[in-house]
Amino acid sequence: MKLTNISEVREIMERNGLRFNKQFGQNFLINEAVPRRIAEECGAKPEDGILEIGPGIGTLTRELAARYRKVVAVEIDRNLIPVLGQTLADFDNVTVINDDVMKTDLKALLDEHFPGMRVTVCANLPYYITTPILMKLLESDVFFDNITVMVQKEVAVRLTSLPGSAEYGSITASVGWYGKAEKLFGVSAGSFLPAPKVDSAVVRLSLYDKPPYPVRDEALLFRVIRAAFGQRRKTLLNSMTSFFPELTKNALEEAIVNAGFSSGIRGETLSTEDFAKLTESLYDRLGKPNENDNSTERNE
Repeated sequence: MKLTNISEVREIMERNGLRFNKQFGQNFLINEAVPRRIAEECGAKPEDGILEIGPGIGTLTRELAARYRKVVAVEIDRNLIPVLGQTLADFDNVTVINDDVMKTDLKALLDEHFPGMRVTVCANLPYYITTPILMKLLESDVFFDNITVMVQKEVAVRLTSLPGSAEYGSITASVGWYGKAEKLFGVSAGSFLPAPKVDSAVVRLSLYDKPPYPVRDEALLFRVIRAAFGQRRKTLLNSMTSFFPELTKNALEEAIVNAGFSSGIRGETLSTEDFAKLTESLYDRLGKPNENDNSTERNE
């Protein structure tokens, strides 16, 4: 079975009465080198488990199942479940779950299917919901060794950009709290059926065992990051004033300076470590934000 063969893909779709579902961002890989390379470079070891999101017709799933101990694939489109039963029939280490990963209890899933195993996420994410899925994975109460995903090229650039660059943003700084993002390789639009309008790239997030920049209030950290990028053309100080109405402008300026930065600095020049320093400085002025300020909840 060669699921990257266009004729075979079309035959599978026709046999099962299926069409490519734009609602779920379905674009199936037809470049056989891509799923093989994703599976090989996802960062997992042979004895590890793999959580795949959006297996489609099982092209990447087969490559993962051939290399790793167990694969659990979460597919939202119930019409693809019978297809996956056919394309994965020769593997006994794959479990397919028909569910929306955004509604899935990830801790319960891992406890049930991967007891005592290290788990890596490996997926070709739908473009329309890439960031929400990434943040759901990162903010979950479970630990993944790595998260390797294929995303839209411009998203990959944002995830791996450096402070001060035009592409650097709140998602970059937020992801930097959890781990290090690295672009593995690019994938042209012609590698898919149907071909999307943009190119893609594969990014691996190597996750930290614990955040390297400790803060006393994690929710406050993400509030600071959100504030810093809320009004990019303004200085960090001016941008933060509307996000921290409980502090005077002078108090905010003192927090910025005491964290080791110029009062005229712009938020997009700060690294995740810098935001952690600023968070600690602000914490000293706010007291205990979680007890006194309901606006510190993280915004995904």
